[in-house]
Amino acid sequence: GVAVWKMFHSNQDEESRMKEILEMLQTIEEHGIGEKKIFHGDKIGSLDIAFGSMLYWLQILEDIVGVKLFDSHKFPGLHAWFENFKKAPVIEENLPDRDGISLFFKRRRENLLAPA
Repeated sequence: GVAVWKMFHSNQDEESRMKEILEMLQTIEEHGIGEKKIFHGDKIGSLDIAFGSMLYWLQILEDIVGVKLFDSHKFPGLHAWFENFKKAPVIEENLPDRDGISLFFKRRRENLLAPA
């Protein structure tokens, strides 16, 4: 969510944003995923796309900001779901280039945080 993008745009109040993100991940871990490989049935749906996209961006932003929130030890069910999600052919074939996106947003963040 919103806390993820706020973490990207500013260094201020970083601790409370990280706490908010961790709480969101914990809620999904405890109440959303369970043992499921896909949220609804055998076919990837809109909920899978929404959560998968958010987690994909979160990992990119973690690299840029230099924090680790989506930890496989803290969120084993969610992490296993995400790894399964990324391996689905329709997802694997359509994920954007992580390195290119990381480089673009790293430069963008440097510009945002640079003194005026």
